[in-house]
Amino acid sequence: MEIYVLRHGEAEARETGRADRDRKLTANGKRDLKAVLKIARKAEVAPDVILTSPLVRAQETAAIAAQVLGCKRVVETRNLLPGSSPELVWKEIGSYQKTEQILVAGHEPHLGSLIGLLLEAPVMVDLKKGSLVRIATKERIGPPRGVLKWMITPKIAKAEEK
Repeated sequence: MEIYVLRHGEAEARETGRADRDRKLTANGKRDLKAVLKIARKAEVAPDVILTSPLVRAQETAAIAAQVLGCKRVVETRNLLPGSSPELVWKEIGSYQKTEQILVAGHEPHLGSLIGLLLEAPVMVDLKKGSLVRIATKERIGPPRGVLKWMITPKIAKAEEK
C-alpha cells in the first residue's frame, strides 16, 4: 500500500474571536498545494481514498488534492485532528482493505508523529505546510514497516515549474 501524508497549506493567521478550526487556506497556500500535487500526479499518485481532518484548512487541502489527483472519495475523520493518536490513524488506514493508495490530510505535529510511526523510527520530520510524503508499506495490520520513498515540498515544486 502507498500512504501519502499531506500537510495542509498555508492558512489564515490566528485572530482573536475566530475559532482555530475555521481558519481557511490563503491564496498562496492553495497555489503551493496545487504545485506540489501537480508533480504528484505526474508521479502517478492516484489515491483511492483521502482521509482528512475535520478542520477547514485540512478539508480545503483534501478537496484540492481530490480535484488535482482525480480522487472521488474524501472521508472526514477525527483521527486526524492535531491531538489525536497516530496509532488510531494507522488502524483506520488498515481498515481500507482493498485500497492500494491512500492520502491523509492534516496538521503538524500530528503528521510528523504519524510518519515516525509508519517508518517505525524515532525520527523528527520537518513537514512544511503543503508538503507531501510518500511511504510504502506491505502490512495493513500490526506494525506498518513503512519505507520512505520521497517528499515534495512547495519550494521543490516551485523550482520544477520554472
